[in-house]
Amino acid sequence: MEFPAGMPIMTSPSANLPDDLLVNAADEVLIRQDLTLTALGRRPADRSLRVGRLLDVHSRTWLEDQEIVIKGRRIAHVGPAGSYTGEVGERLHEPHLAAVPGFGEAHKHIESSHLTPEWEAALVMPLGVTWTCEASHEFSNVNGARNLEFWLEARRRGSPMKIFPLPGSAVPPTAYEWGGGHFGYDEQKAFLSESLMVAGLDEVMDWPSVSNPENPAYDRLWGMIQATFEQRGVVEGHGAGLRDLASINAFAGAGLASDHEGWFLDEIWEKLTHGLFIELRPHSLPEVIQGLVAKGLSDWSQIAFVTDDRSASDTLKIGATDHNVRLAIENGLAPEIAIQCVTINPARHMRLTPWVGSIAPGRFADIALLDDVKTLSIAKVWADGKPASEGKTFVGVRPEIDWPDWATKTVRIDRTVSAEDFRIAAPSDAATAKAALLRPFHWADDFITMDLPIRDGAVQRDPDRNVTKFAIVDRFSGEAKVGRMFWLGTGPRTPDTALGATLGHDKHNIWVVGSSDEAMAMVVNALNEQRGGWVLASGGKVIARVHYEVGGLMTARSAEELDAEMQKLYEAGAGIDWMYEPTFSPRWWPGFPERLSFATLTCAPWRWVLVAPSERAPEGFVNVATGETHPVVW
Repeated sequence: MEFPAGMPIMTSPSANLPDDLLVNAADEVLIRQDLTLTALGRRPADRSLRVGRLLDVHSRTWLEDQEIVIKGRRIAHVGPAGSYTGEVGERLHEPHLAAVPGFGEAHKHIESSHLTPEWEAALVMPLGVTWTCEASHEFSNVNGARNLEFWLEARRRGSPMKIFPLPGSAVPPTAYEWGGGHFGYDEQKAFLSESLMVAGLDEVMDWPSVSNPENPAYDRLWGMIQATFEQRGVVEGHGAGLRDLASINAFAGAGLASDHEGWFLDEIWEKLTHGLFIELRPHSLPEVIQGLVAKGLSDWSQIAFVTDDRSASDTLKIGATDHNVRLAIENGLAPEIAIQCVTINPARHMRLTPWVGSIAPGRFADIALLDDVKTLSIAKVWADGKPASEGKTFVGVRPEIDWPDWATKTVRIDRTVSAEDFRIAAPSDAATAKAALLRPFHWADDFITMDLPIRDGAVQRDPDRNVTKFAIVDRFSGEAKVGRMFWLGTGPRTPDTALGATLGHDKHNIWVVGSSDEAMAMVVNALNEQRGGWVLASGGKVIARVHYEVGGLMTARSAEELDAEMQKLYEAGAGIDWMYEPTFSPRWWPGFPERLSFATLTCAPWRWVLVAPSERAPEGFVNVATGETHPVVW
């Protein structure tokens, strides 16, 4: 190659460049300076990948016989085969494959896969996923101080997965919860200042706090929003149950930029036309896609597909966000638009287009290679300019991480919990007492009231009417403070049986539901002993366990190994008689097991909830919209 007179030919300083972590803007500038000179041919490129077709997601057009020139982990040049005239260390050719950008998640709780980040990468990268905006209020509620360190550690050690942490707004989820972490203005400002990987603020879902100046969490939430605005980050929203026009306008006016909680076409259309970025989950995706196509929507740039919460077991069965893309295609969306909804659209929304979302210069060289576009059949995946998967096999770097005590010793109970901790004393010596009941996933303004029997000075369950007992046990203070009450339509009917977990969205205290106080105590003590996970006890013994030794939420094992343990839990659970409230479908009112981890949610549209006892909620029973408390029996 010839250069104009006087233009120096510069050699590659790759060995002297900072690690490509997006840690700070100064390091990013060094990387960009090198890419600039490489694109001009003044420094050599590392490799070139030539493909049969390439999808330009900016214009939604297919380009034939293209080459992607890579320097380090980034793309330096894209153009027709032979258009790059600089030096290339290695050339590869995939004439029969179509290149599309690596898929991204605008909203994902990696904790809900129950795998640590390095193992999550091994699971989802062969499915095309190369970057994720981690909605981090799960681990943040367990160890808020080490939140950013936790999410960046695998990348620091060479994992090709890009995780963009969004510090949790729900830390704690409401003003009536405590322990593990507490984020406000100062913490959010520090997170955004520390790393370019931090893209904004995790879903703001405590709508009562945002919309009510009298709410005790009002200043904390708006402080985090202010810090995010100051750094020009994205404020993600959570608009569950907000369907009236006034609330939608208020939600958008608050600066909450997105909603992933839409269920119905009319609701989603109203939110879309009021400026919200719509993140569609698979449970409503088929009907919504069909409806939007029927409406003639031509501009899909305000829509992305997300998995939100998906376990490793489910991902092994149906896939990651690639499953969402296939669902959209099957329901009438053009493949190119569907691919935009997991590439350029979420990257634009999260303001990450300099790094991800397209196959273009400056971006990470993250590429999904398809052997069939219409079925989204993925043959290979590249990430950071190197192969990450061949077929279904992950071939990228999976660092070995011996997670330290701050990540693994997160269940702190300094005593033995007993059956007495779950006893609900009768308010009088009458034959019955009035009791407050909750029914999981019952979005009512008030709790249910029922007369329950009294025996031996305690208010009793009533399995004949589908009434069992439920408790939240604090796992942060060491004291194991217990909030306890009655549940309707969910839990074990089999005598002397209990199920519990340290996975309890979003505070992630221990929750336990059981047909006897003794079984509930056995479950809590076993969870403390094993540092977190699931425990099922029946007949005076533990009959199944699942270990989540990291944060009480995740495990540092393969998806297959975790799934094998989960299958044993399912198998043991199949021998238990689980209650269902017959008015509702068991699909949404399940007795067992994983959906119960969402029964502890305290965000909108919930009103009355049970939390670990606190100063503002001495028995743990509180209306999070108003702050009102109430006895569980009277």
